[in-house]
Amino acid sequence: MSFETRPKIIGASVLRKEDPRLLTGEGSYVADIDRRGMLHVAFRRSDHSHARIKGIDYAEALESDGVVGVFSAADIQNLFTPLRAGSRMKNYHDTELPVLAREKVRFVGEAVVAVVAKSRYQAEDAAELIEIDYEELPTVIDPEQALNEGSALLHDDAGTNVLADRSFEKGEIDKAFASAALKVGSTFRFRRKTPIAMENRAYLAEYEKGRGKLTLHSSTQVPGIIRDALVETLGMSGNKVRVIAPDVGGGFGGKASLYPEEILVCILARKLGKPVKWISDRLEDITTTSQAFDEIVKAEMALDDQGNIVGLEASVIGDTGAYSIYPWTVALEPIQVVSFLPGPYRMPNYRARVRAVATSKAPTGPYRGVGRPISTFVMERLLDIAASKLSLDAAEIRLRNFVGDDEFPYKTGSGIVWDHVSFQQCLTDACAKIDYDELRQQQTEARAEGRWVGIGIASYAELTGLGSRISAAPGMPINTGTESATIKMDSTGAIEAAFGVASHGQGLETSLAQVVAEEMGARVEDVQIIHGDSDATAHGTGTYASRSAVLAGGAGTMAAHAVKQKIIMAASHLLDVPEDEIDVDDGQVMARNSNRSLTFQELSKAFYSSMGTISKELREEIGDFEATKVYDPFLGTTTTASHVALVEIDPETYKVEVRKYVVAEDCGRVINPMIVDGQVHGGVAQGIGAALYEEIVYDADGQILTANLVDYLVPTAPEVPSIDVLHLENIKPATIGGYRGMGEGGTIGAPAAIANAISDALTHLDINITELPVTPERLFHLVQAASTQTQE
Repeated sequence: MSFETRPKIIGASVLRKEDPRLLTGEGSYVADIDRRGMLHVAFRRSDHSHARIKGIDYAEALESDGVVGVFSAADIQNLFTPLRAGSRMKNYHDTELPVLAREKVRFVGEAVVAVVAKSRYQAEDAAELIEIDYEELPTVIDPEQALNEGSALLHDDAGTNVLADRSFEKGEIDKAFASAALKVGSTFRFRRKTPIAMENRAYLAEYEKGRGKLTLHSSTQVPGIIRDALVETLGMSGNKVRVIAPDVGGGFGGKASLYPEEILVCILARKLGKPVKWISDRLEDITTTSQAFDEIVKAEMALDDQGNIVGLEASVIGDTGAYSIYPWTVALEPIQVVSFLPGPYRMPNYRARVRAVATSKAPTGPYRGVGRPISTFVMERLLDIAASKLSLDAAEIRLRNFVGDDEFPYKTGSGIVWDHVSFQQCLTDACAKIDYDELRQQQTEARAEGRWVGIGIASYAELTGLGSRISAAPGMPINTGTESATIKMDSTGAIEAAFGVASHGQGLETSLAQVVAEEMGARVEDVQIIHGDSDATAHGTGTYASRSAVLAGGAGTMAAHAVKQKIIMAASHLLDVPEDEIDVDDGQVMARNSNRSLTFQELSKAFYSSMGTISKELREEIGDFEATKVYDPFLGTTTTASHVALVEIDPETYKVEVRKYVVAEDCGRVINPMIVDGQVHGGVAQGIGAALYEEIVYDADGQILTANLVDYLVPTAPEVPSIDVLHLENIKPATIGGYRGMGEGGTIGAPAAIANAISDALTHLDINITELPVTPERLFHLVQAASTQTQE
């Protein structure tokens, strides 16, 4: 097969390189790592949501079998420097990240005392013997009440429970509302949820006293960020700290932050001179891993008589829990709600205010979609409400308001700039795929039979692959906008490509191997991807914010081209032909006008190992087959999608069944369609969870009521429908390779599409869905209230 006719690698559904080990139980997770003399940690955690620590008695625990040490905040305070998630934002108050609670506790589950023992069982037993004397303080549970003067303060040094406060304004919003033909609005509530990764958080720290070297094995998405934080808090040199993320069983954002337990195992490993391990159980995971999506949004939209949006105003209260999570800060989630609220629509006038409010709950942090599931839910519900009042079809009102193809780049009211992307085509293609007109006809027939059937649409836009110009979290002083790649070919022709990203199930080893192989002219099977290791690159932060394909793919492309050029130079000499007559593909180099060729293995052996084949001057010019490149997309790029869902509600049980689902997305050039489909499917499944099932519930005292997988419900296979996915590649962004990020999109669009479909199914009862998840209990109360109102 000639080079010209060989199938391309990028765009092919290459089987995942990770799967042979992961599917056969041969993966290596933190829990699988065992070390000689390893010790285990268990915690005595707070059972109060807000209380002062008056005293701790751990004498009995210290005498318990197998216990090596017991540590409170006072015992470790001189072994590290506390960290704070800082920000350049105005009206922002940082909070200290406590390794162990000091002076007072601020949420149920906060670690107060650590017990180190020879086994986890012994550590758990000893922890039960610890006595903690608490003075209960007033609860801070309701974020709206926490705003009031006189409310108890979680952080006295802040002087307020409002840890961040920011506003946006564009145009003449008051004038727009005064002249509007129609105004629609409501108060929307998106309830708190948690990631529920298959693998709970897990950490193992090792300290080599002779070398002064600390190695942390962590189930993290961000080994580079964790390494840099440990260097700062422990006062160590960067070349003495290494963070390795081995195989990681899911993250969804919950493993993208620094946690107290990560710091603690490192402190204890240094102090005790032995490996120290902590594996979270499911109770700890649900109560202490960062949570998300806890927002109250009051929003109103103004439109003219043709259904064109003329203005939008919103006020957002984000319940951000007890602490500002490191390094993302409390600003991450709620500010992105108002930043992305205008969505893919023309918005001449916009005003919004957001406040991040501290409460006695686990901290919120990154979660798949970050703010945009809420903003999309609010915006798409407002559009459906307006369409109903104007007797417009749900698809039509969106098509009238999308930013047009001739309006890019388009700057939104919050300052975000959309580059050229397929807003309109995503919706028209999704509607065509699901046969929208026929579906409406079928709905009419179903309603005539008394069935509650609804169709919902949701469209959104997101920034992905953020570069150095835009921080992942507003005001965060950490550069997360660059990515490096180091590619080298050794003397056997094998290729190793090292990146700062870290995979937690997305198939990065396969996708990045495809990019490197195609751009370098290699075979996928000859490319080994190194990731999740802070020692692999000089700088790399990790995987979050739909960045890996854009940034790592871009850096990998640049490095691959540089190594390929060195290969061409060597091949030109060895084959005795000009460089412009050399082709490189499928792991070999060939002289274009002859049958002479070399495999990468033959080329490398000749270059590195054979004496006299390469001149001294050429060897010095080439150096070796290695290159490091850094890519910065500066602004990032826009990703968009439209979701269309068909649901049916059982009028007796109020169970919602998602019967059909279509996604049309524009993530630019698709590296591996099978992997992209999997990401969309997984995202939609999590979106279904947010829409119908998943909710972290706290009572008035701050006790968590959903701390197990009996009370906290996640969708299983029967609850997730078959999902049709359409990929639009007609408009390539200016990023290297033409890639857009797409890992979060399914979760962004699904809650809104399902909420709109449920509202559509309940049109005969005049019910509007303004709160998620829509559980059977909530539906029952809504229907009962609507029926009572009708009777009156």
